[in-house]
Amino acid sequence: MSSTAADVVRLLTVRGETLAVAESLTGGMVAAALTAVPGASQAFRGSVTAYATELKRELLGVDGELLAVRGAVDPQVAARMAAGVRTALGADWGIATTGVAGPDPQDGQPVGTVFVAVDGPVASGVGRAHGGKVEALRLNGDRAEIRMESVRSVLALLLRELASEQTGNERAQDTERNGGF
Repeated sequence: MSSTAADVVRLLTVRGETLAVAESLTGGMVAAALTAVPGASQAFRGSVTAYATELKRELLGVDGELLAVRGAVDPQVAARMAAGVRTALGADWGIATTGVAGPDPQDGQPVGTVFVAVDGPVASGVGRAHGGKVEALRLNGDRAEIRMESVRSVLALLLRELASEQTGNERAQDTERNGGF
């Protein structure tokens, strides 16, 4: 069990929020890391492993024209996968992985090209939409190493988003308590 996965589950549980996962190159490894955490059922809704490109369109609502023009290994595809799984599974947060683990390039992208994404709820009381975030990764190593680092990276991205939102809410509450704006 990864400590990052445990931290994600703990924060989501404390906040009463849920998570859904869309995976391509990681093939279920993100979901496995999360469900290895005791109590994950309090926060984890489920996952979609959309390994085939057409499943990204059919199950996650990724635009078919985007897939045809850009391929499955693209930052916009990752963002739409995260948003799509969040909607499809009725979760507060959605995360996604798409990329090339090898051994061969895909969609004109070299091995080690990975995009991880998070899509979150509207931040309450702050007056801004949290929305989505995508990170582009250039990973080295063999297929197994690229996949493991992709899992670590998407969970770390979500954890940073959860922690920054928590910190922002705590600052807002502190400001209100102290008479500020």
